[in-house]
Amino acid sequence: MKMLVTRPEPDAQATQDRLAALGITSEVAPLLTRHVLDFNLPALSGFAALAITSTNALRALEEKGLLEALNHLPVYAVGDRTAHEARSLGFTDVVSAGGTFERLSTMLALARLDGPVLYPAGKHLSGDLAHALAPHGIMVVTATVYDMVAEADFPEDVLARIKAGEFAAALIYSRRTAEIFASVLNERLDAAHKRDLALFCLSENVAQPLIESHFTRVHLADRPDEEAMMSLALAFAREQTGS
Repeated sequence: MKMLVTRPEPDAQATQDRLAALGITSEVAPLLTRHVLDFNLPALSGFAALAITSTNALRALEEKGLLEALNHLPVYAVGDRTAHEARSLGFTDVVSAGGTFERLSTMLALARLDGPVLYPAGKHLSGDLAHALAPHGIMVVTATVYDMVAEADFPEDVLARIKAGEFAAALIYSRRTAEIFASVLNERLDAAHKRDLALFCLSENVAQPLIESHFTRVHLADRPDEEAMMSLALAFAREQTGS
């Protein structure tokens, strides 16, 4: 039994390693590639906090050599993995919202910050933090620092092997990945293939484009994090192998 990992690098390799540690064979076929944009941040002296919803934002800041100028700020991270990445890059005051944009918004609203929030983010936002916090009187300055660019083509050999039943499941971590997966494969897989391929999704929001494209074996992680995705993959593997 083999699983398909669709997330971008370097996260795809990390997921593949985690699956291997569980005894699950996998293959990587990223549907998105990260590109750091040319950007300029405003003067940093007046900000009260840094909001992070993606490790890709941290990587973009690191590649531009901006972390040292920012690591005095407290970091409000969307989830544990993002919080871990922030700590590994030198931030010391880091809290996690537990995995959802809504929890992050609530945490910031209750933080009683004495200044605006800097929000380095991707070009394709999953949520509008400035809009969410405006009713609470919190100003958010959004800086677009990276873009996730869709791969030009889905690998034909991978498509052929999906049709041949080589992959029992695919792991889908973002709504944009799900949208691309559905768009590329919706017309290229018949109903039987969509029924046979299990899809593990990080959240209900991620799963929605796949359900709308009539993929029928869609499984949701209990929580929007990697640990829950690994638990989902392991439970499925055991069910398939009877172990």
